[in-house]
Amino acid sequence: MVPARFRLSARLGAGLSVLALLGGPVGALAQVAPAGPAAAPAPPLAVPAAVPPAPDPSKNAEPKPQDSARNPEPRPNDAKSAEAKPPETPKKSREPAPLVYAKVSSDPTPTLTARTFLDTLKVADRYAAFAEAGGWERLPDDLIRLKPGERSPAIPSLRHHLTLTGDLPVDAPPSDRLDPPLVAAIAAFQARHGLPDSGILGRLTINALNVPAATRQRQLAASAARLMGSKFPFGERYVVVNIPSANVEAVENGTVARRYVAVVGSPDKATPTVETRITDINFNPTWTVPASVVKNEIIPQMRKNPGYLARNHIRILGPTGEVDPTKIDWAGDKAVAYTLRQDSGFDNSLGQVRIDMPNRFAVYMHDTPAKSLFAAAVRFHSHGCVRVGQVKELVGWLLQGTDGPNGPGTSWGPIEIETGIADGERRDIKLVKPVPVTFVYLTGYATPDGKAHFRDDIYNLDTPPPAPEPAATGAIPPAGAAQPAATPKPAAVKPAAPKPVAPKPAAAKPTPAKPAASKVTTAKPAIEGGNPDASQPPR
Repeated sequence: MVPARFRLSARLGAGLSVLALLGGPVGALAQVAPAGPAAAPAPPLAVPAAVPPAPDPSKNAEPKPQDSARNPEPRPNDAKSAEAKPPETPKKSREPAPLVYAKVSSDPTPTLTARTFLDTLKVADRYAAFAEAGGWERLPDDLIRLKPGERSPAIPSLRHHLTLTGDLPVDAPPSDRLDPPLVAAIAAFQARHGLPDSGILGRLTINALNVPAATRQRQLAASAARLMGSKFPFGERYVVVNIPSANVEAVENGTVARRYVAVVGSPDKATPTVETRITDINFNPTWTVPASVVKNEIIPQMRKNPGYLARNHIRILGPTGEVDPTKIDWAGDKAVAYTLRQDSGFDNSLGQVRIDMPNRFAVYMHDTPAKSLFAAAVRFHSHGCVRVGQVKELVGWLLQGTDGPNGPGTSWGPIEIETGIADGERRDIKLVKPVPVTFVYLTGYATPDGKAHFRDDIYNLDTPPPAPEPAATGAIPPAGAAQPAATPKPAAVKPAAPKPVAPKPAAAKPTPAKPAASKVTTAKPAIEGGNPDASQPPR
């Protein structure tokens, strides 16, 4: 079932960039250290680019005359040795670059537990007290150049900050030096903020230290509010995706059994918050292209390159079967009315595995052929679904307890999973016991030990949008933007002059709570509705 057209080398350079699910450039491969034993070491990345040192002309020129003068016979041997060297470099250059994954925390404490809501509220109160007391001083940028053991007049302020937040022990001796206890405290601060815990003061660390206490309190309070009313069924086994962290946690018996890097929705295609259950694992899935991708990406590509669909193995399906792409007028938007489906294979946008979790947004977790983004520190690039690094390992964890391919008593180990994918056939495996899964948006949260953890507010949900300004004239305000304060303004409109009493009923018309209600409802789709993947359930 795996035709020759699925060879990876035949298509990766051909232009899958228009399907935004496939990711972008590898900006941080050389900067991010590999995580865990599964990641190959970074040095081999330089092997394909390595060039053998150029021979010294003076040294090469001398032996040849000597060999030819004294003993002509060794020349063929020299030629053979010279011919034997070049093949060694091409062999190395043909080796594929190893997969590199961004480092993830080894902390066994889950991001989300049944008590996270209350713990976060408690810590939010503590940060409110910090803010009322004046918070902490802003640190100068020149601390970035400070090396361990060096002194700076800003160190006491740094110590004060880290003592307040619990990263530096209260009984640590005062000093203006970047001493080992302070380096350890910086590393602890970095770990709580999802930064590389090197203990070195870099630009990102200084930026995080300079976030005001009031902002941190707002992050904690907003995250707690988003958890309010949750009915997530915490059990022995569940999966958590914290969207701002771009990580996936497999939790077992209250401890993180596995943690993986993930790629989540971009700010304009936000991953929604979801509470559901994982029910099935799909091997070799097909991908139904969302209508938004068809309209915004496929149609413009087909206008420029009519062979785009064929090259990427995307079929057009109509009510009576497959439709010839040449029969469709690509100058308009008629293609949106059809179903576009990408065949399974190595270059399928969902990769080789999909983790099915029924929900009203039609989002899910899946593999991807564009694994380079897993090496980046910032991973907000998908259309709303969640791509998982080392997804087959997560699939193995999810399939624990489910009968393997050889019947009752067998299991789905790494070999069985690879074999099940290798035949190229679409295969759906139903979990014996569905696993609860939740996508949450926590920019600030607390763990049972009282530590506060923070992530960037990538979707700008923590700060409520400013209220629209009242109309400065008698003009009709935009739909959904009317404010009670603006309602008296229509009284000044001249056309209502024939009846002086008329302006009051006119002013009473906008006063119903309808505009305020529409304002509330428009805020929610910013989190949940901005997901093109939800427009059509992939199958």
